Amino acid sequence: MSDWETSSDEGAGASGRLPSSAVAGRPCQPPVTPSQSRASVEGGGGRRKGKWWREVSASLGGEEREPRGAHGSRGPERAVRQLPRRAASGQAGDAAAPLCFHLDNAVVGALIGRGGAKIKELEESSGSRIKVIKGACEAEVKIFGTVAVQNKAKMLIDDVVTRSEQNYIRRKTSDVTKPENNPKRPMINWASIRENAAKYEAMKWADLPPIEKNFYKESSRTASMSPEEVELWRKENNNIICEDLKEGEKRCIPNPVCKFEDVFEHYPDIMANIRKVGFQKPTPIQSQAWPIILQGIDLIGIAQTGTGKTLAYLMPGFIHLTSQPISTDQREGPGMLVLAPTRELALQVEAECSKYRYKGIKSICIYGGGNRKGQIDVVTKGVDIVIATPGRLNDLQMNHFIKLKSITYLANEADRMLDMGFEPQIMKILIDVRPDRQTVMTSATWPDGVRRLAKSYLKNPMIVYIGTLDLAAVNTVEQRVFVVTKEEKKVLMQRFIDSMKPEDKVIIFVGKKLTVDDLASDFSLQGIPVQSLHGDREQYDREQALDDFKKGEVRILVATDLASRGLDVHDITHVFNFDFPRNIEEYVHRVGRTGRAG
Repeated sequence: MSDWETSSDEGAGASGRLPSSAVAGRPCQPPVTPSQSRASVEGGGGRRKGKWWREVSASLGGEEREPRGAHGSRGPERAVRQLPRRAASGQAGDAAAPLCFHLDNAVVGALIGRGGAKIKELEESSGSRIKVIKGACEAEVKIFGTVAVQNKAKMLIDDVVTRSEQNYIRRKTSDVTKPENNPKRPMINWASIRENAAKYEAMKWADLPPIEKNFYKESSRTASMSPEEVELWRKENNNIICEDLKEGEKRCIPNPVCKFEDVFEHYPDIMANIRKVGFQKPTPIQSQAWPIILQGIDLIGIAQTGTGKTLAYLMPGFIHLTSQPISTDQREGPGMLVLAPTRELALQVEAECSKYRYKGIKSICIYGGGNRKGQIDVVTKGVDIVIATPGRLNDLQMNHFIKLKSITYLANEADRMLDMGFEPQIMKILIDVRPDRQTVMTSATWPDGVRRLAKSYLKNPMIVYIGTLDLAAVNTVEQRVFVVTKEEKKVLMQRFIDSMKPEDKVIIFVGKKLTVDDLASDFSLQGIPVQSLHGDREQYDREQALDDFKKGEVRILVATDLASRGLDVHDITHVFNFDFPRNIEEYVHRVGRTGRAG
């Protein structure tokens, strides 16, 4: 018996049920009409209700209440059943034998509806009573009422079944269309596209102005150096090594410059800035990188943190920008792009640009967490140099706030770019940067990921590294290692803080943001001025912490590895590793915060 059969007879008692023979599938008996059901109670021994009971039922709104006398004074409580409404009156006298037929089980659900809603609707519309007995494959449907009522109900049921079958067929055939109505998609000729890729690429960049890359004028002193003198000078300056990565015929590696005048004697504004800052001579990475970059050759510069890599690409970038055939006003966008992995490093590079201002060059730092609207306003008004983190630059690029086709000089601070998952953003950025650009990539380490990144977007580069490509911290820093238990860490650190001299300045590196806050709170409770730096602090608070530390308002900075790159404070005397870093690369970057070139 189906769920609907059970629910339709629920509460009817014995008086409302068909004889057992009809339920079992035997020939249908004359139906028990609603009037007969209301006039008798089965199991009570005969007719116990008369006209007075029908009047009481009518006054109660069609509810049938079983008299207590049917079961005696201590019988069950009164049962209440809401009788179904009938469209026509006087069915008792005109009732015919039930109309029986069978339906496939697949359409029974549509006939019954959700919670029996559809079959109740059919009963109310036709004035009949419909009973569904579900079998293994087919369901038997019985319609009770007059002949006219049965025919009307049968017509409504046929309509429901027809619509259900049509919907089923439509769903089955929706994915299968005739060949004449489903023309084949044109085949994509990938071989042709690959063959013509170069042509399409050339068409994309055809309207761009030409660029100049070679601005190097070798001084007589540099040109007169013999190979022996060059080799000796490189060994004496931290063992500078330079290699040409171009396949096939190798190029001549330029001699290093020993003095600033050897490379910038034709650029008095740059020389004036260098003298103002007080530098005495180029760092090893600068002395070999400048001649290569100024010749327009792509460069990979690998050197420990704090060895002057930023100026190694900034100074040639200034010359490159101001020496192009077209003026700044004719350029549609920025001419130089510097990519940095963190906000702090991007801000540090922007500070260097501001320090060495050259011929009115305008720069902007674009990074996530900064004022996006303000950054957009500055970019749309026109800038020469954009220093950016990949995420925010990708945002402005995709929303057409910045044009990158005008970029002719690209510098990439590759440290942590891959660790932080920026490779997809970098590739999207490079889609809009002209392929004949000049590219410089710097890093403190040379893992496989950085090598792969360099190979993908540098063309025939040269590589300059100091000493070895193996990991090494700056050799100007004395390193001491103390092996202590976790409980002894704070005691050792407190002794170190108590022994600090008035001119000392220290960064304490820890592994977790929570530890940063705990240590900073402990120092504050002791009355020791301290600042903290980690990724959960607001950008304004992070900038304020760095500013206080640089100006000397606090001498202790507690930080996560967020500060291990891009933090350029010249008077740092100590680096305290409270927690050992996760890998050796991080240790190299931490130690590089002190002993810097400036």
